[in-house]
Amino acid sequence: MNAPTIIEAPNTAAVIAALQARFGDRLSTSPAIREAHGRGEGLRDLAAPSAVVFAETTEDVAAVLALCHEARVPVIPFGTGTSLEGQLQALGGGISLDLGRMDKVLAINAPDMDCRVQAGVTREALNHAIRDQGLFFPLDPGANASLGGMAATRASGTNAVRYGTMREVTLGLTVVTPQGRIIRTGGRARKSSAGYDLTRLYIGSEGTLGVITELQLRLFGVPEVISAARVQFPDLASAVQTVMAVMACGIAVARIELLDALQMQACIAWSRLEGFAVAPTLFLEFHGSEAAVAEQIAMVEALAGEHGGSAFAFATTTEARSAMWRARHEAYHAARGLAPGKDSFTTDACVPISRLADCIAESHAEAQALGLVAPIVGHVGDGNFHMLVLFDPADPDERARADKLAASVSERAIRMGGTCTGEHGIGVHKLDALLLEHGAEAVAVMQAIKAALDPHGIMNPGKTVPSLPPLG
Repeated sequence: MNAPTIIEAPNTAAVIAALQARFGDRLSTSPAIREAHGRGEGLRDLAAPSAVVFAETTEDVAAVLALCHEARVPVIPFGTGTSLEGQLQALGGGISLDLGRMDKVLAINAPDMDCRVQAGVTREALNHAIRDQGLFFPLDPGANASLGGMAATRASGTNAVRYGTMREVTLGLTVVTPQGRIIRTGGRARKSSAGYDLTRLYIGSEGTLGVITELQLRLFGVPEVISAARVQFPDLASAVQTVMAVMACGIAVARIELLDALQMQACIAWSRLEGFAVAPTLFLEFHGSEAAVAEQIAMVEALAGEHGGSAFAFATTTEARSAMWRARHEAYHAARGLAPGKDSFTTDACVPISRLADCIAESHAEAQALGLVAPIVGHVGDGNFHMLVLFDPADPDERARADKLAASVSERAIRMGGTCTGEHGIGVHKLDALLLEHGAEAVAVMQAIKAALDPHGIMNPGKTVPSLPPLG
């Protein structure tokens, strides 16, 4: 769908002047910097902000929001720029609030396995900071995203099948409201019945209700043994049936990733892989004690064999695991290599595992019918898959067909009992799908929450919740 049109606030120039006086060279109106903040990785349409402010403290964020709230100027929070559904587009200009300099690990509580970080800390930086404590932060959405951005989009990634999503690993937040008030939600306790769950309200809100500036996060012990494996199948259904069998048996796999044949073709060429066929492939990882991992591997190998799996291979050393996972980690660049010179966006959906093979097969068939190249990868342990759609940005018809395919994937997932997005979020690309998934009355409740917390509508306007007339 097309992004909604928003008229730029008339007070923007005055707000920029006031922010310039407070922040000095930490405010930029450079066209290059504005353009770099006007789109993410997935949806490449550019909508640049009027200015960019580089915040360094929660108080900086509060000052920006208080001023913009008073003047009714939009604010778009920015982490590392890796969002995939247009969350960073400044649809009506305004201020891009860059949190990348808020990159301090504030506290590590090893006995309780938790930590507190500023929102600009990336997942790789956190793991580097805690590596000598015998701890790690398991969520891996693929990109080296900021933890604040991961919370804002309710990210998950390859390890979610075992460790959960940002919803499960976030204990509490510091949030700046649109009016510039600073609040803390949650705490360090592993559970609470104290009042409304504001932490979960802000997780997944995509910067539309406030700005997350600090996070209290769960950490996990580094497993005694980590082993990776890969296995190939004659067809997609056999691979998915294996996944269903693994999950039904309660095998605690840490990762279970699917690449379809087209994606494997791309990866074999891009990463110069040897020993792989152009066939649907599962990549798995097992965490635990030596005995537990050995048992898990034996069970998975047996289940895969029952469904036609072959070329089962293992890797236990860090170097061997990295080499085996290279195909999955380089999938995005490999897929882009299928059609050099074309642009792309990535859409995702999540369905009950029993419908995963059908959903992927129908989506693949539609891509072929539309004449589009669209390889598929998936976090199939929880029914989540991604389709990267390639198109010529200079060809309006091909772009329209690409948008049609993305919309169809969302509609198909909803029809099969799933959701239009497992981890990318709504942004601007899936506003129609949100309405289809939840219905007008539920969306009206979301609108009421938005209006109550952000009455002037300055927080990332035009995203996440569609603009609809009130019911009744």
